[in-house]
Amino acid sequence: MEVVYLLVPVSVVLVFGIAVAFWWSVKSGQFDDLEGPGFKVLMDDDEAAQGRIAESTPEKNKEKMLPVDPGQP
Repeated sequence: MEVVYLLVPVSVVLVFGIAVAFWWSVKSGQFDDLEGPGFKVLMDDDEAAQGRIAESTPEKNKEKMLPVDPGQP
């Protein structure tokens, strides 16, 4: 029963620490843009640096495409 006198203050300090860490992350902008990094993976390198989304036209992307061998699965 004496361990409760130790565990309750430790748990309160732990919850307070987690709350402070969450407050800091919200204030520092960690949750501002959750979808942007996922779209940056799909962008071309030169257009990602400029912040534009690549236009997907078949003529523009034809030289980027690799030939496909239909005999391989």
